[in-house]
Amino acid sequence: MSSKRVSILLSLLVLFSLLISACGGAATPAPAAPAADEAAPTEAAAAEAAPAEATEAPAEEAVSEAPAAAEGDVALRWRTRPDNQEEAGVYQSISDEIDARLEGIGLAYEPGGSEGASYQDQLKTEIANGTAPDVFWIPGTDVADFAKRGLILNLAGQAASTEGYSNDDFYAGPMDFLTYNPETDVNDALWGLPRDVSTFVLYLNKDLLAEAGAADPIALAAEGNWDWDAFVEVAAAVRGLGSDIYGYGANAWWGPYGTWMNAAGGGFFNADRTACNLNSPESLAGLEFEQRLYQDLDVAVPYGEDSEPPFRAGKVGMFQNGRWATPGIRTVDFNWDVVELPKGPNGSAGNWQFWGAYAVNANTQHPEEAWKLVQELTQAETQAKISALGTNIPSRVSQEATDAFLTFTPPANNQAFLNGLQDNAVAEGPLWKGDWPGFVTVMDSNVQALMTGEKSIDDFAATICDEADKTFQ
Repeated sequence: MSSKRVSILLSLLVLFSLLISACGGAATPAPAAPAADEAAPTEAAAAEAAPAEATEAPAEEAVSEAPAAAEGDVALRWRTRPDNQEEAGVYQSISDEIDARLEGIGLAYEPGGSEGASYQDQLKTEIANGTAPDVFWIPGTDVADFAKRGLILNLAGQAASTEGYSNDDFYAGPMDFLTYNPETDVNDALWGLPRDVSTFVLYLNKDLLAEAGAADPIALAAEGNWDWDAFVEVAAAVRGLGSDIYGYGANAWWGPYGTWMNAAGGGFFNADRTACNLNSPESLAGLEFEQRLYQDLDVAVPYGEDSEPPFRAGKVGMFQNGRWATPGIRTVDFNWDVVELPKGPNGSAGNWQFWGAYAVNANTQHPEEAWKLVQELTQAETQAKISALGTNIPSRVSQEATDAFLTFTPPANNQAFLNGLQDNAVAEGPLWKGDWPGFVTVMDSNVQALMTGEKSIDDFAATICDEADKTFQ
């Protein structure tokens, strides 16, 4: 019997005796369920991760502490940013399984307790103080920032000496960014492995659509007729049901408004991601269309308000969000499903490929063991368990993973997520030659002013890139 198993058995005996002696005492109250909040990722997940609009992450105490590493084992700590209590529990169970499987390594899982950029900021502070975990998840957009600051390890050496490892086992979009080396300007690095991918869909309240007599977006998509015009018709029909009923809802971050720009043929950056592209005719066309939804057509939940609560309350016909919203939507009491985003003028829906990665703390005392953990956390079996919860899509490219994902229902139309990923989806990515946090701060505030009517599209176009380009200097 290994030293780890002996230690665990002794620990369980001690815990059992303590529990007996504590009988009759007051029970420790269970932590409250997290409140609903986008996502994601995480520019993902990404991103400020896509998950800034998702359900609030639980506090670190939300999951019971793992047993201490057995004597002689290498102790590793690892962290994710789960979107809800259920997901945190899944990660804890995965940690326990891997812990039992890896000889000589003892694991302690820590669910991240902060949302949005504060999660990344906390990690940076802990790394500087020498208290950060050995392995942690970060949004795809933050990989460059962490790598350029020297906060995460380049794992290319470990990967090259690992039998059977191949970058090609994962989606190409995330791997292109994860392997870029700013020192050599070629793809010979490895800053981590993608935990998962995700993309946007429209969550549909099928009861509201039927009451409004609107066309079925899923049928329209199957016919090839799900475009911006059809989307407006459906949204307007649902909006006509009452002053407190909305046709469309999305939360105020770069992910949703970026899709309208992408679908019009625009985007955030120029081709080599070294300058602002927010004032191109195509980007402006996408933003102007979105502005109409809020200002002229009045079919959308007011910009800046969280659209998930009214959708879950049955007040919104179409809600734009990622796969991470699925666990919460599964609790609603109306008929629902999902459909891919409508196609725009450039012929695609302009969707994102959100992702985040497991990276290794540059200051870890155990880089080889940490690399083993990263590999275990991204195995197909591990990803399938997390995907079954409904929060994401496996980052490994295989027919087996795809077939398994389609069975994780509801929603019935899981194919919409795969269609979104395959429709020229733009991989969220770090800015290797710029400052992503600074860029998104400029972009968010100006788009907010545009969508709320404080700025015209001409005023936006006149100054936006003058401001945004400063983040590349």
